[in-house]
Formats: sequence, structure tokens, C-alpha cells
Amino acid sequence: MDDQKNPPGQPRPTPPKPATPAIESAPRRRRIVPLIVAILIVAGAIAWWHPWSRGGSGGTSGPQEARQGGRRGGPNAMNQPQPVHVATVTQGEMPVVINSLGTVTPLANVTVKTQLNGTLVDVAFREGQMVKKGDVLAQIDPRPYEISLRNAEGALAKDQALLQTARLDLQRYQTLLSQDSIAKQQVDTQASLVKQYEGAVKSDQANVDTYKLDLTYARITAPVSGRVGLRQVDPGNYVTTGDTNGVVVITQLQPISVIFTTSEDNLTAILKPLHAGTKMSVTAYDRANTTALESGFLETVDNQIDTTTGTVKLRATFDNKGGMLFPNQFVNTKLLVDVIKDATIVPTPAVLNGSSGAFVYIVKPDNTVTVRNVKVGPVDGERTSIKSGLQVGERVVIDGSDRLKEGAKITIPAEKAKAASGASGASGASAAAPASAASAASGARHGGHRRQQSQQQ
Repeated sequence: MDDQKNPPGQPRPTPPKPATPAIESAPRRRRIVPLIVAILIVAGAIAWWHPWSRGGSGGTSGPQEARQGGRRGGPNAMNQPQPVHVATVTQGEMPVVINSLGTVTPLANVTVKTQLNGTLVDVAFREGQMVKKGDVLAQIDPRPYEISLRNAEGALAKDQALLQTARLDLQRYQTLLSQDSIAKQQVDTQASLVKQYEGAVKSDQANVDTYKLDLTYARITAPVSGRVGLRQVDPGNYVTTGDTNGVVVITQLQPISVIFTTSEDNLTAILKPLHAGTKMSVTAYDRANTTALESGFLETVDNQIDTTTGTVKLRATFDNKGGMLFPNQFVNTKLLVDVIKDATIVPTPAVLNGSSGAFVYIVKPDNTVTVRNVKVGPVDGERTSIKSGLQVGERVVIDGSDRLKEGAKITIPAEKAKAASGASGASGASAAAPASAASAASGARHGGHRRQQSQQQ
């Protein structure tokens, strides 16, 4: 029956064979092989890095770690000599100077105003011009005041004639009275009339003088010597005595003063030489306190202390021949109060401040430093006087002290040998040669490793 179902010439289907254990384990091996390779790679990387041997002294890691420790400021770095600059303690004169802030204030600042009403017909100055006292600045139309003067002179002449006639009549009446020819009452009346005419003449004379003064005021002149500012009114305008701006402002520049303030604690040092008649020098500096503008003298001290600030005002005068001081200019002032003879002087950067007060680093003969406390005196810019703690001739550190401590070793750049730079260059070259050799060996190892991998593949 089987032969009937299958036609002749066609093969009979083969039944499937059962799976063998070897075939079933093939996928599992494919998963395990990458895992084993990854584990070997990690193990090789750890073996190459070998962190457990970095603390040892063998191999090339020792010098590398030492170099890293030196760069990071290890213990050996603190024992290295520190380069510093030094200066020698000297002896000389130390000026006692009081530094203050001040404002240039003119001794006279006048707003020139007209003293009568009229039309401004002429302006005789240029803006910014230097004028002297009495110079003509402007002219007001004088014609109305000339007419009034002539009227006043006419009234004066008339009253003078009446006065002369009254005086002659009085003389006649007195002669007749002596002859008992007239009554005494008539003589007294004439004497009173003479007094009236005398009063009228004085009044007329005052009017004449007033109009003459008006003519003088019509010529506006400079009340002080100084520098004129900008013109406040132009010719052709009608000016009056009520104008607040005036015609022009004149500021006195030579001499000029500077008003500055100082603490009330300095009053004793200032008043003692001032009362003794000593002329204390004052120097004015620019805003940056670097350029001296003018030198002068202390003029006076204010009569009271400002209780809100605890300061007192002082005025110093300057000739200002060069015109370097300008009104309302901000300046720095230095008042020379006294000069200390044979003072111990060091550069100001040498003095440092700590918890125990001011101190300096003293350079010992073995090129080490020691800390010494000092008592500071007056300071004059880049120089500082020392009251106690230093001797003349000792050397102190003025630069590089931030890297020092008690007993630290130092080197002074000026005392280094010239061969130092050549030695450092040789050491750098010797250090570079092993580094290049090591890099070449490392490249050879990596190249051989890559060749082995290519051959295996």
C-alpha cells in the first residue's frame, strides 16, 4: 500500500534525526569566547598599570613621582633656597610729613556787577584774559548821567550866588545894627537866610558829586587782579543793579590758596612750630599724587574743629607763578612738620605686619633669615623710619618675603654665578635624553605588539 501511495521514481522522505549534544553547545561557546577575551584584556590592562608597584622605589615610576612631588610643592620644595631681594639699613634725615586731601581755593572770587542802570555800549575784555586791578572791563552809556551832572552844577551855581548876596546883606545889617539904625530882629532873620543858602549849596554840591560818581561807575573796572571768566552779558543789553549774574567773574590766581583738612591728633605737631613763627612748607601734588604742582607755606589754621569728622581745616598759600593750580582743583598736600636727624631708615616694602605687630626679615651671614619685631616711626612714601629693632648696616628682605619663614634659606639673584644658566641648560638636556630614549623604547614595544597581532590574524 505504501508503494501505491508513492509513485515510482520519487524518493521516500527521510525522517528527521535527533539533535546531538555537540550541535546544542555551539551557541553557548560563541557567547563564552567574547567574555573570556574581555576578561583577558582587563587583566592585561591591570597588569600593565600595576598600581600596587607605584609606591615602590624600583622602575621608572620613582623619578616620575619625585618630579610630580616637586611640582606639587612637596616637603623638599620648602627646603629649596628662595630667591629674594634685600636692602641695607641706612641712617639719614627723615621728614615728618602729614598727607592730606585739599581743594584749590582762590583768595578772591568777585562777580563784577553794574552799580547803575543803563545800556552796555562796550566790553573791553576777552574771555579768559588776565587783568589787573583798575583795568576797564565795560562801558555803560554815560550821556544821561552827564546831563544830570550839568543840571546839578547849575543849581549849585545859583545857590552859591544867592548865598553870596545873603552874606553881603548880613554884613550891612550888622553895620546898621551897630549904629542902632535897624532892629536886631532884622539882622537875625538875615543871618538865618544865610544859613539856608549855605545848606542849599551843600546839597547842590552833593548832587554834583553823585553824578560824577555815576559817571565813574559807568566805566566798569576790575576790582581785583586775576583771570576773567566767560562774559555774562553782551553789548547792547540794558543792565541794572538787580542783575544776579553780573557782567563777568574775576578769579584771583596769583597768589592762590589750598584748603585741606587733617586729623585733630596732628594739631599739637602743627601748632607748636606755627606759634613759634616757623614757616612750614606745603607741597601740592596732582590727583595721582605723583607730580608736584607747586610749593608754598602754611598760612593759618581754622578756629574750630569739625565735631562730625574730628578734623580741622588749614589754609596754605602758593605764589602759583606757573599757573599749575586752578580754582576748585583737587590736590594732594604734604605738610612738612619736622625733620628727624640720624633716623634709621629702611625701604617701606621691608616692613610687614603680623599678629605680633610690625616685623622684618633679617638676612644672616649664612644666607638664612630670621624674624625680628620692630617699632615703626614716620613714613615718607618709599622710606620708613624705624624707632627700635634694627641696626645700621643690617640687611633686610624687601621682595619675596611671602615665601619665607623663620630660618628659611635664601638666594640673592645679584649674587648668582653666571654659569648657573649653563648648568641648568645641561641638566635640562640630560633629562631630555632619557625621556626621548624611553619614548623610543615605548614606541618600539607598541610597534612589536601591533606586529604580533597582525601575524596572529
